[in-house]
Amino acid sequence: MRAMVLQRPNTPLIDMPAADPVPGPGQVLIAVSACGVCRTDLHVVDGELTSPKLPIVPGHEIVGRILACGPGADRFAPGARVGVPWLGWTCGQCDLCRAGRENLCDAARFTGYQIDGGYADRAVADVRYVFALPEGYDDVEAAPLLCAGLIGYRALVKAGDAPRLGIYGFGAAAHIVAQVAAWQGRRIFAFTRAGDDTAQAFARELGAAWTGASETAPPEPLDAAILFAPAGHLVPLALRAVRKGGRVVCAGIHMSDIPSFPYDILWGEREIVSVANLTRGDAEAFLALAPKVPVRTTVERYPLAQANAVLDRLRRGDVRGAAVLVP
Repeated sequence: MRAMVLQRPNTPLIDMPAADPVPGPGQVLIAVSACGVCRTDLHVVDGELTSPKLPIVPGHEIVGRILACGPGADRFAPGARVGVPWLGWTCGQCDLCRAGRENLCDAARFTGYQIDGGYADRAVADVRYVFALPEGYDDVEAAPLLCAGLIGYRALVKAGDAPRLGIYGFGAAAHIVAQVAAWQGRRIFAFTRAGDDTAQAFARELGAAWTGASETAPPEPLDAAILFAPAGHLVPLALRAVRKGGRVVCAGIHMSDIPSFPYDILWGEREIVSVANLTRGDAEAFLALAPKVPVRTTVERYPLAQANAVLDRLRRGDVRGAAVLVP
């Protein structure tokens, strides 16, 4: 197989050949047809997530077809189209796993971080964390559903009913969540970097009732806000924007430090909560919901060999919707 490999953080990925992986017990071998490029991949490549397996093949929004099944991996037949997300393995035995909170398992391993991911033409995955994909999406269109969609959906659930929903950072996850929220009848207030007219226009195309710079107060109090931008300084701004009893949901796996802020913007039973990873239940619920909305992903397609250039574009915030690599 060929893969884009991270040898050490803060260095470019290397395009290199490797032996085809062999599925072990409970695993499947997948011929990768598309892999989304997620901001979490940047956190791995840039060394902000500090415990990767090295060398590692990044990528955790994998779409492909099963080539072979290891012993006991009989959920899917060879040829089935499947998706593989960020959460790649859990122990299944700890208190958190048994309570249905496998996303918090201390022994969990993650695709493209501790398990080789989808920046390759072959990948092996634990069949427990492999999912059938809805019809109506080609492989490239389906890829962003597997993290931008799943983590965005979990963040939206954490936001509660929230008729007036703020979204900070209008990238891959936000462009999916906005469609679901609009379908649910919520009003969307989209916050972007100052002067990012392109992102604000994109948000309005997807149903935002208002758009503005992150430092700008919305025209009315929000019931909840979701932060997709990994910028801690946005937390106090979002707290000021939500009403009493409102909630701020931090949806990123990594965020810069949150600055100190006066207690009065938290007082009034406002809440700050985080979203960590996903569960199989999230995947099943969202992948069933997406075609009903229907969610339409906006994607930019690139050859796998251009992974470094695509990561650079994502660093600059120069991707409309989601970027997807195609082997």
